[in-house]
Order: sequence, then C-alpha cells, then structure tokens
Amino acid sequence: MEKGRIIFLNGVTSSGKTSIVEAMQNRDDVFFYVVANDLFQEMVGEKYLQQNYWKYLGEVIIMMYHTAKLFSDMGKNVIIDGILVERDGITSHYPRLLEILKNNPLDIVEVFCPLEICRQRNIARGDRYESQSAEQHTLMAANISYSLRVDTSVNSSAECAEMIMKHVWATRFNL
Repeated sequence: MEKGRIIFLNGVTSSGKTSIVEAMQNRDDVFFYVVANDLFQEMVGEKYLQQNYWKYLGEVIIMMYHTAKLFSDMGKNVIIDGILVERDGITSHYPRLLEILKNNPLDIVEVFCPLEICRQRNIARGDRYESQSAEQHTLMAANISYSLRVDTSVNSSAECAEMIMKHVWATRFNL
C-alpha cells in the first residue's frame, strides 16, 4: 500500500495555518485528515496543563506525530496544523518529527505572516492574547528544511492551498 502524504503547516498562531487547512479541505481533488496542536492539547486536560504545560504539551504533540504516521501508513493523506518548537525542558520537536516520519512522504511548509499582522489577527480573534504570535516565534525551531514557504499576508488561504498542492503533487510525480 502506498503511504499517504503528510503536509506539516508550521507557523505561529494567527499566521493562517487553519485557514489554509480549511481551504485544502474544501478541494475536490484530494482529501486530507487533519491533526492539529490545538486538538491534541485538549486531550491533556486543563489541570495537567496548569501543573506543567510544556511537559504535557510536548508529550501529546509527539503522540500527534505518531498519529499522523499511522494515517499515512494506512494510505491516508494528512495535514498537520502546528508549530515546531525548541524549548528547555522538552525534546526539540523537529528532530523527533523527522525521526518518527523518516519513512513517510513529508513536506514541511512554512506558513509565514509578519508578526504585526499576526498581532492584529490575535486581537480580532479574541481567543488569543496580543503578543502570543511573537512569543511563539521565539520558540520556533531553527534550521528547518522547508519544502515550501507561503505568505498569508500576500496570498489568500485558497491561493496558499493551491501553491502547496501544486508543489506537493509536482514533487510526488516529478513534474
């Protein structure tokens, strides 16, 4: 059985990852299952996150990577909506991701948006705090080997989804 594609959308909160996921889910040409940091964080429970946020978040995110691998191994395409972080006290996510998915077709896409625009989006959303994107930016893993970069301040979510799909399928079929 052919393994499903895994597309990891990596970016800070309010950079546009989830909007791109929604645009990709609205396409008729390919279906993706979605795993997301936010969804997996909810599995932990507030009590434990308050006790030791980074310990429990780090553990559940690694489980998310294994979940994406399972779907891919079963021939299903997967989008990961997340952020690769490096922080004292937790294992760096980037090397773990590469280790877990070393035998699966993985594309890591940088979802970029200037931090000032992310700040404005955070305010408008109301479910994030104003400086959350800037704080996450300081925790993002360095030296990530990206397959592609999309900028949501320049392109719409649908345009970004189209760029990602063209890149992924061109790579897959050596176009």
